Parts: sequence; structure tokens; C-alpha cells
Amino acid sequence: MSTPVKAPAGQQPADSAGRRAIWLSIAALAMTFMLPLAGLVMALFALMAGIRALPLLKAEGRPTGVAAGGITISSVALVLSTMAAGMQLYLMDEYTAYQECLKGAGTVSSQGECFVQFRDAAQRKLPADVLDMLGTMQS
Repeated sequence: MSTPVKAPAGQQPADSAGRRAIWLSIAALAMTFMLPLAGLVMALFALMAGIRALPLLKAEGRPTGVAAGGITISSVALVLSTMAAGMQLYLMDEYTAYQECLKGAGTVSSQGECFVQFRDAAQRKLPADVLDMLGTMQS
């Protein structure tokens, strides 16, 4: 009866490192659209996991496509989440006023008025080219 050989502490199989990198990067991208700050943190973890997986895969002579894909996706998630979080921080006062307006809005039409006030406040604070870009992305 043989006993299984355990890998030394701190070492991980290369295949699981590559899969971990790609799954973390996909989760980071999804999280970016729900909670940008959480997406930012997860994208950093995914990027680190991808970078750490590359030498492990190369050392075992395995393809590095999974780790490279994880690095690419996590980089995109990092850029998007940074932009979204920055926009949230920049428009924090307007968003807080919008939330306060919604608390007092009892009808659908008054909620619509709250949104119009938020949109107008954001338009005053943001440059016109940013609003044009956001408008083309929504349509």
C-alpha cells in the first residue's frame, strides 16, 4: 500500500493554477458590472494568479494560453472597474442626492423626476464628450 505524495507547501499544480486564473478573471469581469470596487479587487487577484501561473505552466512544458487569457481578461476587467469606480466616486454627491430623492418619491412619475434631476446634475458635472460616449454605448 503506497501513500500519496503531497506537494510541498506553497506549490500548486500548474493546471489548476491556470484554471484558477481564468475563472478569477471571468468572475472579476462579471463583478465589475455589478460592484465596480469589488471587481477592481478581484481583477487584481486574478491578474496576480495569472502572472503566477505562467512560470508554473512553462516549467511543466504545458500551454500557457489559459494563464495568458486570464491575464488579458483580468486586465480588461481592471481597466473597466477602475473607470466605473472613478465615475462613481466623481458623481458621489449627485448619486447621494438621487438616492435621497428616491426615498421621498411615492409614485413612478416622481421617481422619474428624480432620475431627470440626477441626469441633469451629472450633465453639468461631466464634459459633453463623455456624455456623448455614454449615450452611444447605451443605444
